[in-house]
Amino acid sequence: MRALFLLLLLPCTLLAEDWPQWLGPNRDSVWREQGIVEMFPEGGPRVLWRVKIGGGYTGPAVANGKVYLMDRQVAVNSSVPGNAFARGIIPGSERVLCLDAKTGAPLWEHRHDCTYTMSYSTGPRCTPLVSAGKVWTVGAEGNLLCLDAENGKVLWSHDFKADFGAKTPQWGFAGHPLLDGNRLVCLVGGPGCVAMAFDKDSGKELWRALDAREPGYGPPTMIEASGTKQLILWHPQAVNSLDPATGRVFWSYPWEVRFGLTVATPRLAGDLLLFSSFYSSSKCFKLDATKPAATLEWEGKSFSEKKTDTLHSLMSTPFIENGHIYGVCSYGQLRCLKLATGERVWETMAATTGGPEVRWANAFIVKHEDRFFLANEQGDLIIAKLTPKGYEELSRAKILKPTTTDPRRAVVWSHPAFANQCVFMRNDEEIVCVSLAE
Repeated sequence: MRALFLLLLLPCTLLAEDWPQWLGPNRDSVWREQGIVEMFPEGGPRVLWRVKIGGGYTGPAVANGKVYLMDRQVAVNSSVPGNAFARGIIPGSERVLCLDAKTGAPLWEHRHDCTYTMSYSTGPRCTPLVSAGKVWTVGAEGNLLCLDAENGKVLWSHDFKADFGAKTPQWGFAGHPLLDGNRLVCLVGGPGCVAMAFDKDSGKELWRALDAREPGYGPPTMIEASGTKQLILWHPQAVNSLDPATGRVFWSYPWEVRFGLTVATPRLAGDLLLFSSFYSSSKCFKLDATKPAATLEWEGKSFSEKKTDTLHSLMSTPFIENGHIYGVCSYGQLRCLKLATGERVWETMAATTGGPEVRWANAFIVKHEDRFFLANEQGDLIIAKLTPKGYEELSRAKILKPTTTDPRRAVVWSHPAFANQCVFMRNDEEIVCVSLAE
């Protein structure tokens, strides 16, 4: 009987080792594997393989022994604007790549022509989503693909601009798709369809919802409160809670966010739901215990990227633990705040620049057991403890060189994947697999 129990448990154990989507298996930026290093060895962790790739912000996804990611191939003789904020017309193609997770050997690729019109045109933004033999990807110009995970065959597709009247946002389509049962939920942005749900297997439209000036960049996020599943969609004019089955709005709270910068993933802790924006500080909502509804618990008052209060996140998703928020602010300050009030407890630059405050300086935050792995924009991977007492750095290793020069300095702005006791990180030249097994 014990042997049978262990056999039944094995598939769940193996599944937990994957990182099949944005922020991991549960979309919560927690890495749950065991047998992981406490400190990096002298000389750094062991590199298992490196593979050359093209440009992109897309983080890798790891599932069933394969690595999936996207990159950008610029057409020969095409020019990229010298000012990354400029929106040119840049011919080229996007690729979906599939590699062997153990060796990095290429298994297949899918390439489609894709002329870029957004600023920061290095490459795609969205992490692939892998489930049940399929992989879904969203390109920077709004090409939604459903591919066979084994061979890369296109099973169905949509073009957000051609099919639904969406316009390419300033920084491209960036909302990581979300799977909910048979529904694939995407941030689209056309008239009346800021959010859309498609049948994951056929691509058939199931519902469309919300109208806004622009869709923003924040990923659709699923929570549960008052015994009800709620789909959270945060666009630059409002925070919205939807019925994931129908797209019907449960509740909405107006919030004008400058330059469309709704980016950081909303975080739920108990009955408190946190949002943070680069210019517009943070808002924290208290969710009703009896019905799908929310009231504002507290909010920051600053509308400045420099004279900040609470937390002004851009790319980095905050982490909430034991009544405290840990997040990266507008100029790279890793901060701790009290969840109940937004009051700051401490801040440090050690995890991002190691020195001066720099606009948009970043580190991605992933929890593992009693510590955190922080992947910063300089290509470092840091093991640290984050507590209300302060930042305690345990170990650091250089994994990649920064290559993306869009922000007028070289950075790594791609979220890593943690799977198979390894970290998978990419820049605009290569993807690397590094062992983190103890």
